[in-house]
Amino acid sequence: MTLPSALTASSEAAASPASVSIDPRPAPEACEVMADVRVGVDALDRALVALLAERQRYMNAAARIKGDRGVVHDRARIEDVVVKVKAAAREAGLSEAIAEPVWRTLVDRCIAYEFSVWDRLRAKP
Repeated sequence: MTLPSALTASSEAAASPASVSIDPRPAPEACEVMADVRVGVDALDRALVALLAERQRYMNAAARIKGDRGVVHDRARIEDVVVKVKAAAREAGLSEAIAEPVWRTLVDRCIAYEFSVWDRLRAKP
C-alpha cells in the first residue's frame, strides 16, 4: 500500500528536531512577582507544545507502521508508559498526582488521533 507522502518516514525524520529549546526565563525560586512566574510558565508551555507536536508525529508513524487497526489501542503499552512516567516524575520532583492523569489523558488523545490517522491512510478514494 502506498501511503501519503505527508506521513512518510523521511518527512517525519526531517521534521523531528534534535532538541527543543526553551526560551529564557527566571528560575522559579527567583520569581518575585506574578509576571516573572508567567514568563516562566509561558516559556515552558511553548516548549511543551513543540514536544507534543513531535510526539504526535510518532503517532503518525505508528499509524503508518501498524498493519492492523486492532493493535492501535494496546492496554499493556498504556500501563507501561504510565509506570515509566510515574517513575520519571518521582525522579524529577513532579507530583504523581499531576503526572499520571496528565499522561493518561495524553495517551488517550494520542490513541484517538492515531485511530483517525490510521483510518485516513487506509480510506478508499
